Amino acid sequence: MAATSNSLISFTNSPSLNKPRCLLPPPASVSLFRSPSLSFPSNKLPTVRCSLNADVHADPIEGKLDVPIEKRFPAFPTVMDINEIRNILPHRFPFLLVDRVIEYNPGVSAVAIKNVTINDNFFPGHFPERPIMPGVLMVEAMAQVGGLVMLQPEVGGSRDNFFFAGIDKVRFRKPVIAGDTLVMRMTLVKLQKKFGIAKMEGKAYVGGEVVCEGEFLMAMGKEE
Repeated sequence: MAATSNSLISFTNSPSLNKPRCLLPPPASVSLFRSPSLSFPSNKLPTVRCSLNADVHADPIEGKLDVPIEKRFPAFPTVMDINEIRNILPHRFPFLLVDRVIEYNPGVSAVAIKNVTINDNFFPGHFPERPIMPGVLMVEAMAQVGGLVMLQPEVGGSRDNFFFAGIDKVRFRKPVIAGDTLVMRMTLVKLQKKFGIAKMEGKAYVGGEVVCEGEFLMAMGKEE
C-alpha cells in the first residue's frame, strides 16, 4: 500500500515492516495519531494544544507523576503584605505599584512583586489594542521597592522626606503585558547619610528573564 505525497503516514511493502510510520513523529510519551487510517493533507494539519511535558513533573511532597499544572508552582512567600506596605509607603491608588514583598534585608535589599492585571488603570490608554505596562511605571514600581528598603528605622528614612532623585543606565529588555507578574529586586549600593543620598541598583523580571534594569538615586531625610 503506498501513501500519497501529502499524507502524514506512509506504509512499506515489506511484510516485516507493515506498521504505519509517522513522518512527523511526536514525542515518545505522546501519541497524536492512534489509528493508521488517519491522514491529513499537509495544508490542513490539525491544531493540537497540550502540555507535552506533563508527565515529567513530580509532586515535591508525594513524589507522584502527572501532577496537574495548577499544583506544580508554589505561591510567592509573604514577608510584607499590602497592609504593611501601605504603612511604609505614602503612595495610594492609583499609584501604589507594589503588591507584596517576598524577600527583605533591612537597609540592604528587597524583592517585591507587582501583579500586572488588565484592570490596571493605565491599560485603557497604553494601549487599547495591545496592553503593555508603561516603562516609566516599571521604573516607578522599582523605586517604590527601593523606598521599602530605605524607609525603615534601621536606615533612618522618612516617608515625608523621601524622593526619587534620578535614574541612570535604564534599559527595557522586554515588554510587560497584562497577566505578567513583575518581580523587582532593589539593592542598596551606596548610602551617604550626611547628604541624605542613596544609590541603588534595580532589576525587574518576568518568568526569570530581565525586563528592566537601571541605577536609581534616592534623596532622603529625617523627620523633624
